[in-house]
Amino acid sequence: MKQTVSLIAFFAALPALAEETRQMDAHEHGVGALNIAVDGTTVLMELTAPGADIVGFEYAASSAEDRRAVDAAVAALATPMDLFVVPAAAGCSVTAARAALELEEAHEDHDGDAHGHDDHAHDDAHGHDDHDDHDDHAAHKDEHNHDDHAAHADEHDQEEHADGGSHSEFHATYQLTCADPQALDQIEFAYFDRFENALELEVQIVTGSGAQAFEVLRTAPVLDLRNLF
Repeated sequence: MKQTVSLIAFFAALPALAEETRQMDAHEHGVGALNIAVDGTTVLMELTAPGADIVGFEYAASSAEDRRAVDAAVAALATPMDLFVVPAAAGCSVTAARAALELEEAHEDHDGDAHGHDDHAHDDAHGHDDHDDHDDHAAHKDEHNHDDHAAHADEHDQEEHADGGSHSEFHATYQLTCADPQALDQIEFAYFDRFENALELEVQIVTGSGAQAFEVLRTAPVLDLRNLF
């Protein structure tokens, strides 16, 4: 069986295109990225898009409604032929598809919690070792510290949520087999119809004849590939 070459390997071999990719803002709301590599009859695709583009939010799904939205989005992203429509003459079929939501959490809370508990432990030890005659004062101090810490942590969590402390990104990878890749003369981006918050996709395509980069907009959702092969 022919070994499939990963998209990462394709783009790493092209310094100029890789540099352009690094300069793109990968987490700009409304803007996603689609990498495509054509190797013989194999077409590899990799899609990344901010959670806000796909489900309208970037925080971790907590409510039943949010979870249903994520599940529906993942299911839709796992059907590339419905999102990126290619000519029937190319004879393409999906041989592998994977989609998932990746959540990047801020870690400051964990560090803050650990630091706070260490302070409390120190206060408790200090009270028991050096102030046995002042149990009431130690207990009051400990209660006061815990209340302040809890209130501060809750306030910090709310501020972090409001400021976008968590960022989610949908990531999908696809492998297609196309009987006649020369017939891939355009891609129609039904992706924009499915995800109303998506405004643009930065598309990069690698073929045997080289690499090209495109910007596909919601207002012009068809990519002309007639001169690519």
